[in-house]
Amino acid sequence: MPRFITLDEPRRAIVEAPRFALWQLGFRPFYLLASVFAALSVGLWSAQFAGWIRHPYLSGPIWHAHEMLFGFTLAVVVGFLFTAGRNWSNRPTPSGPLLAALAALWLAGRILVLTPLSIAAAVVNVAFPLAAAIALAIPFWKARNRRNYFFVGLLVLIGAAELAVHLSQLGVLQLPAFMGVQIALDVVLFIMSVMGGRVIPMFTNNGIPGAGATRQPAIEKAALGSTLVLVLADVAQLPGAALAAIAIVCATCHLLRWLLWRPWRTASAPLVWVLHAAYAWIPLHLALRSTSAMGWIGSSAATHALTAGAIGGLTIGMMTRTTRGHTGRPLHADRSDIACYVLVLVGALVRVLVPLLAPSWTVQAVITSAAMWSGGFALFALRYGQTLCRARLDGKPG
Repeated sequence: MPRFITLDEPRRAIVEAPRFALWQLGFRPFYLLASVFAALSVGLWSAQFAGWIRHPYLSGPIWHAHEMLFGFTLAVVVGFLFTAGRNWSNRPTPSGPLLAALAALWLAGRILVLTPLSIAAAVVNVAFPLAAAIALAIPFWKARNRRNYFFVGLLVLIGAAELAVHLSQLGVLQLPAFMGVQIALDVVLFIMSVMGGRVIPMFTNNGIPGAGATRQPAIEKAALGSTLVLVLADVAQLPGAALAAIAIVCATCHLLRWLLWRPWRTASAPLVWVLHAAYAWIPLHLALRSTSAMGWIGSSAATHALTAGAIGGLTIGMMTRTTRGHTGRPLHADRSDIACYVLVLVGALVRVLVPLLAPSWTVQAVITSAAMWSGGFALFALRYGQTLCRARLDGKPG
């Protein structure tokens, strides 16, 4: 008698598939770690800013800057590059034990900077971006994916900036610790500029029929080229007037680029408008950098326009989109996603604008914005924590 395939056989195959998938692809552990860390570390910083706690090695603004940049931001960047790198090269990027080891290395760095073990903290923190660069270089080299080799170089440059911060902090180099932070921020700005130019117009046109987002080659080259010039200006420590001129030219190029993407047509698509709203912080950051270089305002507003605004907004937008897309879920933002976007972006507004307009309210603004910004990432961790640990809904790898 012939054997017929019954309906419960495919169902049994799905049940038998591995359910725990945290180490399947780079975005999973690093998005989860970054979101939890963002929720915790900003709260720690606000407590430190208010004078309630002290750290034995990195303390004060340098700890906050270091952890937001080399901790939170770098985790998101590495998670994204490992995930996108697999698609770009059609080769496997770190997964399984190797991915777990890289995540453990990152986590060790977050712990060590809170201890007196300064040399160990420096070694581990510098090792992470270099290890990530090697892990990304291998699939790119095997695939001869030359178009994206520069991402490997940027990770190495971030590692060099990290090393400069620690050597300065340890007294080995007579350099301002914030010089390394600023150069790393410029590198992250360049990474966001490249990726924003690749994906924001595409997501806009794919998600909103007739949006008409365009890219002009001359504007693209000017925006990216002026950003690289800004990196070199910070490395060379150019005087204020020269830095201000470069920053305002760069701001103009990025503003024109953003306008070509038709941001006013994105209100109906939260997964899209959050990226436009976040990118708008880039020309604002550059304009504020220009005024800061001239001595008209402090540097904090410019820095937080980039970190809380652009980095915060682009990471929460890409984290929700990547998590949905790479776990087989529909590319549609729900109320929880929108709440994350609002908390992060409004928190950035509070952090940048209130100290500028009402300096006497700075402490209250820092605490309020910290609660909102970290709350947005805490909500992401609660909303997507289980999703990041579970296999794709469609059964595909990743």
